[in-house]
Amino acid sequence: MCPLPIGAKGFEYMRLKVRALLAAVSVAAAVGAVGQAGAGAAPVEVSPFTSFAGAFLAGRAAEADNDLGQAIAYYKQALSVSPDDQAMQQSLMVALIANGSFDEALPVADKLKTVAEVERISRVALAVDAIRNKKFIEAENFLKIALTSDLDKLIAGVMTAWVKTGAGDPKAGIDYLGTLKGPEWYNLFLNIHRALIADYADMKPEAAAAYEETTIARSQADVAPEAYVRMLEAYAGFLARAGDKAKALEVLARVDEFNPLRPTTGALRADIAAGKKIPKLVPTVQDGAAEMLFDIASALNRGGGEAFVRLYLQMARALSPANDAVLVQLGGVAEQQGNLEEAIGFYRQVPDASPLRRVAELQLGLDLAELKRTDEAVKYLNDLVARDPGDVRAYLALGGVHAGAEDFASAAKVYDRAAERIKKPERGDWSLFYQRGIAYERLKQWPKAEPNFRKALELYPDQPQVLNYLGYSWIDMNMNLDEGLAMIKKAVELRPSDGFIIDSLGWGYYRLGRFDEAVTELERAVALQPADPVLNDHLGDAYWRVGRKLEATFQWAHARDLKPDAAVLASVLEKLRNGMPDLKPKDVASLDQGGTSDAPTTPAPGSPQAILADPPKIDGAPAPAASPSGGYTVGPGDSLWSIAVEKLGSGERYREILNLNPSLRGNPNRIYPGLELKLP
Repeated sequence: MCPLPIGAKGFEYMRLKVRALLAAVSVAAAVGAVGQAGAGAAPVEVSPFTSFAGAFLAGRAAEADNDLGQAIAYYKQALSVSPDDQAMQQSLMVALIANGSFDEALPVADKLKTVAEVERISRVALAVDAIRNKKFIEAENFLKIALTSDLDKLIAGVMTAWVKTGAGDPKAGIDYLGTLKGPEWYNLFLNIHRALIADYADMKPEAAAAYEETTIARSQADVAPEAYVRMLEAYAGFLARAGDKAKALEVLARVDEFNPLRPTTGALRADIAAGKKIPKLVPTVQDGAAEMLFDIASALNRGGGEAFVRLYLQMARALSPANDAVLVQLGGVAEQQGNLEEAIGFYRQVPDASPLRRVAELQLGLDLAELKRTDEAVKYLNDLVARDPGDVRAYLALGGVHAGAEDFASAAKVYDRAAERIKKPERGDWSLFYQRGIAYERLKQWPKAEPNFRKALELYPDQPQVLNYLGYSWIDMNMNLDEGLAMIKKAVELRPSDGFIIDSLGWGYYRLGRFDEAVTELERAVALQPADPVLNDHLGDAYWRVGRKLEATFQWAHARDLKPDAAVLASVLEKLRNGMPDLKPKDVASLDQGGTSDAPTTPAPGSPQAILADPPKIDGAPAPAASPSGGYTVGPGDSLWSIAVEKLGSGERYREILNLNPSLRGNPNRIYPGLELKLP
């Protein structure tokens, strides 16, 4: 892509990239505010309303702004005017649970336990309360729901199996799982919880068989990767307790194909190797029911399904308050919606002894930086580095904070320190060299930058972000042109839905004077990332060069309105006033030059701006069929984001689907399995 200071967008990329390297826990988006469940929350000040409509609308507006504290206050005001309004009671109950005020939500849930359209929340919440109080017969009754979706049936069914186990009959619980019929993607969840119930009940032969059957069914892992990996960890613990250390370590080795840096796996591997006593993943029935809610939340953890993810995580937390994985997920959920203070609150609650504590601390430091508390973030992360100088993750986080502040000299020094710690670089270290290459390139020290990019590719051949950055840099500097263009094409092939990488290809063609090809690729890039000002600016330039000057002016005006940074804005305004000057030979790189011309003294390769992989989706679920109208029929676990990724090539286009479907009333969370949507 084009020259662009890293700034806010680049820092967001770095922050998310560091997260991907730090932890193998999925993170998603959030609905709202405050971290401590219902306890000691400061009162929320809101404007008083004497009318039901005024309070209702104010609550909806607050909820749309992700301010659940205010939404709850307004919904309570509305109910003080019309206390029997069921729709308002539903809104209040859902907001309270999502906000972590679970106990406060229970009286409202009790009022709604016979209201069919909300039983999936009200009765499950009441069942959660009964399970945590060991009232298992009561819980089983609450879980008898007038169910309307495969997902609801699965949640209630697996929780019922745990309730039967809690009532003293684990065999009945396992047998009940066998009665649950549904789509193929049910199998992974049913098999996991069959193994966990048998393990909990010390039914060793049954547990061994169930674990082994689930492990062999590797193809199911794509349905819910986090749940599958946690099952592998549970199986390894089971084997270690049975004295089979070698096989336990063999099972853990399978986790590496998902994430070799997963901290919980690393800690478990060390404990098994040291002969320590390994606790069960699910030591209580309450933990078992919480695990099911967590498994579903992690499988649905993607943009567009945030409301349900948050609800399931908060109910899991009510059952297992100190569950480290739930707390880290909730922290990631809060980050995705920009509720960074809330995220910090969740991360602070991760227990000191948890393998995820270090991950939580590193994310906390990154969130401080994103809150513009840069000095505090740097001090905090420096302290983490000092506490464990061998942990490269801390250097990555600290370097990312410096890079986000555009202090690339400090970032380079941090990455240098980290590289000195690595005696024998491995595949997982590619990102360190990649980030160090970016830092040196930004410092205009290309002789130091290029070897780092090459090292990153040596460790991780065909890594799309590195291919994109290095390939474009060469083209922009008029060197290694054949190889650079081939690299970018390979990156596009690997990430065909990444508008930023496609922009690099289009801009590469532009730099080579191949303007018609540039237009084709840049139009694709803008279709995938319509809200990015730089991509729109690029397309305007390409239109101008092929004589489509009116369209060029439109693109530049659009880029201006998208609020680019100061440098891009100044360039766009100049082009809107005066157009573009005629090209001079030196402005166009040429493959005919053999790629050997001198690089400019101030090389300006584009920031990769490469987004992370698309949000996770339940890939193992049967693909929903297109509706007869040529639209799309929503399937289990779908979200507007995942539908936009699959059908339109970019999750960012979910707003187009939202606008085309008035029945959603502007709320992406109103979709449900079976709903037919119009697509652009």
